Order: sequence, then structure tokens, then C-alpha cells
Amino acid sequence: MPSPPPADLIRRIIENLHTTVLLFDARLNLRYINPAGEMLFAVSAGRMVGTTAYHLFNNDGLVASLRAALASGHPFTERELALNLIPRHRITVDFTAIPLRDPKAGTELLVEINELDRQLRISREETLLAQSTATRTLVRGLAHEIKNPLGGLRGAAQLLERELENVELKEYTTVIISEADRLQALVDRMLGPKALPQRAPVNIHEIMERVRQLVRAEAPPGIRIVCDYDPSIPELIADRDQLIQAMLNMVRNAAQSLRDHGTITLRTRTLRQYTIGQTRHKLVARIEVIDDGPGVPPEMIENVFLPMVTGRADGTGLGLPIAQSLINLHGGLIECESQPGRTVFTVLLPLSRGCQRIATR
Repeated sequence: MPSPPPADLIRRIIENLHTTVLLFDARLNLRYINPAGEMLFAVSAGRMVGTTAYHLFNNDGLVASLRAALASGHPFTERELALNLIPRHRITVDFTAIPLRDPKAGTELLVEINELDRQLRISREETLLAQSTATRTLVRGLAHEIKNPLGGLRGAAQLLERELENVELKEYTTVIISEADRLQALVDRMLGPKALPQRAPVNIHEIMERVRQLVRAEAPPGIRIVCDYDPSIPELIADRDQLIQAMLNMVRNAAQSLRDHGTITLRTRTLRQYTIGQTRHKLVARIEVIDDGPGVPPEMIENVFLPMVTGRADGTGLGLPIAQSLINLHGGLIECESQPGRTVFTVLLPLSRGCQRIATR
């Protein structure tokens, strides 16, 4: 008869599952949660262990079912269960509870939570990455077609200016040259960064504080910037200037959407065993820029990372596409969720070098 697998092997398997695994004691106090559960609840295991099931799920009917399962010893499964984990964070899951009876540990309850939204999220991220790649290819081709005749136009205007003796006529050639330069600068901005990231160890909070100071100096006094940082986030290997530019574009965008008053929240957290597109990373930094402004119009939400898409009359529509391009260069991604009173731009940046490709259906 084969011997049972060692405990450390079982623990490694559980800690690398995408499925959330929780273990409750007979009083429905949490005894264990795996890294997938930490990611789901966005709270570390150290802060969650000892928490009651009612506090975690905030669902009287679900807690009553858990108590009944403990009393009867019969497992149960809820399909497509809606869970409100935190305010305004609603997810759909398959929820399974299995009573465990152990002579030494007493009665315990094993809970498995399989997030059904995960495949939808991966599909959405793949679409964003594909959209960003297609946009860069299109812009590069368009820039090439614009730059060549633009250079000829500027050169002809310069030659014409040298031949003109009338100062009033030279004013027209000056306008042609300056407008050609402006279009050249616009095309260069659409192309985004020309150089590869100059990577070095950086502290994400030092970057966020730099961005906060810059935006606070230029924003109206009625706009508050609140920080909610996770001090345990390790350094990441990245280009400091490019990350500052990406975050600055997003925070400035939030400030402009608020106009004269409102609150911007800068929040950082870590995610374990997290998938960006089709690549799974051991550790990912999640940086959120949250504002309580009017929100992104529904007809624009799918296209906010495309060039020239803007809801402001004075906007260029380049800030967010450039930010997305800079974050993509670091293996990351920017997502957007918006409704009136709460808009969240989420930056996902890999913190660890260890990663693997996964197969998705």
C-alpha cells in the first residue's frame, strides 16, 4: 500500500492552486487560507486567520448553511453564488463546503471557492493586450505615412522662407513650419517610448509619492489625494522614469475628471499566483488610482486605451494609451472599471521573475 504524500508536498499543492481554500473550526472561525484566498479577499492570511465566517461572507443564509453542514456532516455546493466580499466588490463563484471529522482536531469545515469571473478576467486582459499591440502597429504605420510628407512640407516651407523678402509673407511660412513641428511632436507622442526600459530596483511607493507631489502642486485645492499603501511590497526591477510617467498620466487624468473638487485614492496591494493575460506570476503588485468623479461614459469604457479617445474638449486622448504602452513594456497591464462616483484604474505589475505560461480555454 503506497504511503501518503508528505505534509509539505500537500501544502505546496494547496498554496499553488487557483481555487480558494479555507479551513474553519467548529465555531466557524477561520484557521487557514491559501494564497488564492488572500488574493480573492485582498487581505493577508495573518490578518484573516481567526475571523468568523459571517464577517468574511456577510451572508446570513450562507452562514446558516455552513452551520447546518457542520451539524449534519453533509457537504453542500452552491453554484453561481454571488458574494459581496467588500463594498462594491461583487463576484460570482461556485462554493463548496465539506465537513471534516478528526479525532484529534475535532470537527472542521473545508471550503472551496472557485471564482467563475476569473476566466472572464483573463479573456478581458488578453483582449486589452491584443488591442494594445494592434494599436501600436497601426500607429507606427500611420506615423511613417505622415512623417515623410510632413518632412517634405517643412523643408519646402524653409526654402520658400529664404526666398521671400516680404516680412509679412514670411509669417505664413513660419506658421507652416511651426504647425509641421507640432504635428511631428504629436506623432512622436502617439508612438510612445522609443527606448527599452532602463531597469533597476525601484520602490513603487517612492514613485507614487513623487507622482502625488506633482499632481498636488498643479491640482485645485478642492481635490484631495489619499494614500493607502501596503508597506510590505518589495522592490521591483523597472524603469523609474517610465513608471513615473505612466502613473502621472493616470493620476492627472483622475484629477482632470474631478475638475474642482473630489478625492483621489492611491492604493497598493500584492497578489500571489496571479495571471496577467496568459502568464502566471508568483507575485504581482496591484496599484489602483481611484476617483469619485462622474465616471467614464459607458460608450467609451472599452476604448479608453485607444489613441485620440477622450471625453474632454481640451484633451489629446494620448495619456492613457501611453501609460498602457509603458506598463506593457514591464510585462504589466492597466485595467479600468467605472461607474458614477467610482472610477478605478488598476495597474498590474509583476514583482517576481518566476512566471509560467498557462493554457486557457
